[in-house]
Amino acid sequence: MTVSPSVLTSTLIVTRLRAAGCVYAEDEAQLLITTATTPAELDDMVDRRLAGLPLEHVLGWAEFCGLRITVEAGVFVPRRRTEFLVHQAAALAPPGAVVVDLCCGSGAVGAALAATLDRTELHAADIDPAAVRCARDNIPAALGHVYEGDLYAPLPATLRGRVDILAVNAPYVPTEAIGLMPPEARLHEPRVALDGGADGLDVQRRVAAEATQWLAPGGHLLIETSERQAASTAETFARNGLSPRITSSDELDATIVIGTLHH
Repeated sequence: MTVSPSVLTSTLIVTRLRAAGCVYAEDEAQLLITTATTPAELDDMVDRRLAGLPLEHVLGWAEFCGLRITVEAGVFVPRRRTEFLVHQAAALAPPGAVVVDLCCGSGAVGAALAATLDRTELHAADIDPAAVRCARDNIPAALGHVYEGDLYAPLPATLRGRVDILAVNAPYVPTEAIGLMPPEARLHEPRVALDGGADGLDVQRRVAAEATQWLAPGGHLLIETSERQAASTAETFARNGLSPRITSSDELDATIVIGTLHH
């Protein structure tokens, strides 16, 4: 009985991936095989994965909320847990919501909200030029506007007091804990997308400090954080004029703090 080359290739790739410590070797092999357009490209992709590059950087995309989100090498990879942020934001968004995806990275949260909600006015911003390039791919002009700059600085002033949903996945890893992260994140994602300062909450504090200037009455700021940090995040919201509540998902291992600007 002859075995087709593709089966041989698949088996070999699975073996190599497993030897390199890839837990989901079969799934990864299938994704690499179906994404590659030539045998040479497949060889190159397998080599890059074996060298420790995140699978999503090798593929050029990450799956998020059922979408294929473009992520080039060196850009923060959207996490499954952040889908909880999207679900919570979508549930709170009024019809025709004005949505801002701040610290947008590849624009995954904004793209997912645009795909979920009707008639959204979407704006997204990030400080990292490579992330902004990806965000412009994932949020084309027909869906929304993407800006490059530090937090609120690049947003148009006309958004002040108009934002219904301010969705933020700011970096929240304490500086000292970055060394404990998996090498895929530590070595291949930008420090600016991970490092939240000494207690992990530096960027969150800056976001909360200006949020009331941008939110519409009744608008919501939603920030992903860790279970351990959530109480501190909620206190920061309260100090800055927002009514906070903490919500979490055991299934996605996700914690969100929601701050509402009451009328």
